[in-house]
Parts: sequence; structure tokens; C-alpha cells
Amino acid sequence: MAETKYIFVTGGVVSSLGKGIISSSIGKLLQARGYNITIQKFDPYINIDPGTLNPYEHGECYVTADGMETDLDLGHYERFTGIQTTKANSMTTGRIYKSVIDKERRGDYLGKTIQVVPHITDEIKRNIKLLGQKYHYDFVITEIGGTIGDIESAPFMEAIRQMKWELGKNAVNVHLTYVPYLKAAGELKTKPTQHSVKELQSVGIQPDILILRTERHLEENVRRKVAAFCNVDFDCVIQSEDLPSIYEVPVNMQDQGLDAAILRKMGEPVGPTPELGPWKAFLERRNKASEIVCIALVGKYDLQDAYKSIRESLSHAATYNDHKVKITFVNSEEITEENVAEKLKGHDGVVICPGFGQRGIEGKIVAAHYTRTHDIPTFGICLGMQMMVIEFARNVLGYKDANSREMDEKTPHNVIDIMEEQKNITNMGGTMRLGQYECILKQGARVFEIYKKENVRERHRHRYEFNSNYEHEFERNGMMCVGRNPESDLVEIVEIPGLKWYIGTQFHPEYQSTVLKPHPLFVNFIETAIKNHK
Repeated sequence: MAETKYIFVTGGVVSSLGKGIISSSIGKLLQARGYNITIQKFDPYINIDPGTLNPYEHGECYVTADGMETDLDLGHYERFTGIQTTKANSMTTGRIYKSVIDKERRGDYLGKTIQVVPHITDEIKRNIKLLGQKYHYDFVITEIGGTIGDIESAPFMEAIRQMKWELGKNAVNVHLTYVPYLKAAGELKTKPTQHSVKELQSVGIQPDILILRTERHLEENVRRKVAAFCNVDFDCVIQSEDLPSIYEVPVNMQDQGLDAAILRKMGEPVGPTPELGPWKAFLERRNKASEIVCIALVGKYDLQDAYKSIRESLSHAATYNDHKVKITFVNSEEITEENVAEKLKGHDGVVICPGFGQRGIEGKIVAAHYTRTHDIPTFGICLGMQMMVIEFARNVLGYKDANSREMDEKTPHNVIDIMEEQKNITNMGGTMRLGQYECILKQGARVFEIYKKENVRERHRHRYEFNSNYEHEFERNGMMCVGRNPESDLVEIVEIPGLKWYIGTQFHPEYQSTVLKPHPLFVNFIETAIKNHK
């Protein structure tokens, strides 16, 4: 395969159909056939990245190893395929326009009138091709956010139309639509799909493959009808039914020949269907697990996508411990000294979630106090770790007014403080300590035993740090600083060795847990929670 081939994944009818899961599944199936792939996401909003977006707007913000704040779908790409994405795998309308406007200001266009076509569309095409040209991937899968017909996605659709025209067989469009079931009529309706395809054809794109999202099984006649009305080969009309888990999707897609259909459309030899050995072994373990471990997520965003990577990491870890995980969200804004015992009752372990800002932090501190004094396995992540530190300073070191400089500028005991290089930053977006940094673990510490090595690399997204001036006092009283960055000497991990499992990390380990390589911290946390249950 000399030339890179391009697969465009678009969506119609409604958003949230799972384009990210389908893109990840296509990547997984092509990898299983020995191809070298990457997946990228183009989001039509004007924010430069989702870093400044409220999780209620857009779910969690995922961070790549090279420090780009991206859409949560990149998390799916990495969890499914094990690839490492970079800032080139994520693009927004905001970044496209900014790039074009910067070029215009520099005079790169030599007096031309700058227009959506060709200037914006050329910039989109350049970014789509960038990874393929640089790393010579066999396939680049590009997911376009939003829904066909949105005003903001029009330039992306035009760019895809041009690329399909220019690349011929080396570009295909996989269009995802929804087939609703009308209870009153007792039937499945294909009209929304027909309209969605018509909309796509009206911008000059004929879909090559249709994936029909459905809550009920589609009979062959429904698929034949769609094929006929939408000019798509029958074997390229594939259904994506609701499944017990997103990790079943690649197997379901393979059973229906999605990867074979893509290869046929692109003139590649199809060959035998590969075995998804380790993947199926994971699913088997997952389905066999009958015992349940209960974990409380203490946070302030009552939305499953807000803590997507943490939920998935707990889920992977439970599977590798032959358990199912039951995750309960506990709103930290509602936790008080009086009700904390009731709210955390019946949980085998507690995760104190990351976040920003003042709202809900006192509840996190109360939760940390309760789990520490009742020896419940506790995992604090980023802000969660900082709340564990503040709680310890208040209740063990006796600094009743201890706080983070983020929450209280004037606190006399700033056990969490702003980093030196962050002090004069006024912009919120993309200005934190972002991406992968090294961390040296202290030999003999619990985390050293968990990772089974001294040197690890983990991803960050924060502005405030553990204040090292207090380190000796913390350690004298039983909270140890057991992981630090070798360059800046910043404290990355704290733990209380005297408890079953009380560990806080300044980084986000959830960004690195994948289906076939679960994160050791999560695996060990769940293992301890199971023992705690017993």
C-alpha cells in the first residue's frame, strides 16, 4: 500500500450516535488486519479546543501526551486501538480560522480576497492530510463532529467532497444515521435516514457505507429499502444495535463485514477475517464476571461524559479483577459532615474527582476526611488529590484555614499553591501544565509496588501544585510524598502508607488506561476495594 487512504465518518439525523465508537472500531478492525492507522477528530465549533468548555457542554476534556486539550472521542480512539494521539489528531473550526487569519495578517496570500472556498477548505484539507503525509499511515480515519446540515460543518463537508473527488478510490465516506422505532405505529422508520443521505448528496457527497444506529434489530427488508433509496450497496448497509457495552461494537461490526466492505470499496484485497483474540478474551472475562464492586465518584458534574475516562478506567480494572463495577455519582455540593456517612455507605472504594474552581470543594474535603478516618480505599485525582492534602492539613496538622491559593488567595496556609511559571498568566485556555511528564517513584512506597518500576510518565492538566514548603510536616505526620518530577521537583503523588489504599495523584492516570492495557493504579485500587468489600 503506497498511498494513504482516507475514511471520513459523518453523522446524520441526531448527534451522539457514537461516531467516535464507530471510528475507533474501524481503526481496531483495520489494525487487526495489519494496517497502520490513525484517527482524527474535526470539531466544527469555534473554540480553539474544549479546554475552556464546561463539561456539561461537551463532556470531559481529554489530554494527549503532547499536551493538547481535546475532545473526549480521542480517549475512545486510544482506549480501543492503543495508538497515541497528538495535537494533530484534533482540530476545531477555531484553529482552522485562526491559522488562515494569521497567514492573512502575515501577507501570505499576497492581496487575495480570503474566502471559505478555497482558503478555509484548503486549510481543512491540509490538516486532514497532514498525518498521512508525515507518518505514511495506511489509513487515516477522520471523524467530523456534529450532524450533516449544521451551518458550521458546511466547510468540512465541502473539503470532504473535494477530497473524495481528488482521491477517487482512496477516500470513502461512512455515514452514521438513526433509525427510530415508533411505538404507536409499531414500526421502524427509515425516512430520517433517507433525508439525511439526501442532505449529504445535496452537498455533493455520496455515502459509500451506511451505518444504521438502532435500538431494535433491523430485518433484511429494512436494510434493502435503505440501500435502494440511498444508492448504497446492500452489503454496505450495516446496523449498529444497542449493545451491553461499547467494547462489543468492533466484534459486531466485524461480524457484519464493515472492514471487508471498506477494503472492497477502496480496491484493497480483503483476505481472511482476522481473529480478535485478546479483545474477545477481554469481552469474555467481562461477561463472565458476576460479582460487583461498588465505587463512589465524588464530583460536581452529574453527567456520565464528564468523567468518561475515569469511568472507563474503573470498568477496565474491574474486568481484569473479574468483577463488574457499579459506579455511583455522589454530588460533592451536597455532602456535609452530617450526611457523608449515609452518602458513602455501601461503597467499597471512593474516587475524589478532578475539577476546577470553588464549587463543591468543601464536600470533597469532607469525603476525604471520612474515608481517611474510616480507612475506605480512596483515589484522589488532580483536584481530588489536592483536597486530600488540604483535609490532612486542616485535621491532622491543625491548620484550620489551610486551603489552595486557587480557592482562597489570602489563605495563610497555602498547602496547594500556584506554580511559579503560572503566576502571570491571564488566559485560561491551553496555559496549564499540560501533557506527559516524568515522575520518579520512591522505592518501597505503595505506588512503587503497584507500578513495579521507578520511572513513569503520566499526563497532566492543572495549574496548582503541592506546596513543598510543607512537605516535612506532612511526612512527619504520615502523609508521604512518594512521586516527584525529576526536573521541577514538584510533588506528583501522595499516599498514607498506614491505610489500605489512600493515594492522590496530581496527574490523570485515567488518560492512559486502555482495553488491553489497563492502568496499574486503577487495577490495584479496584483489587483493594474488592478485598475491602469482603
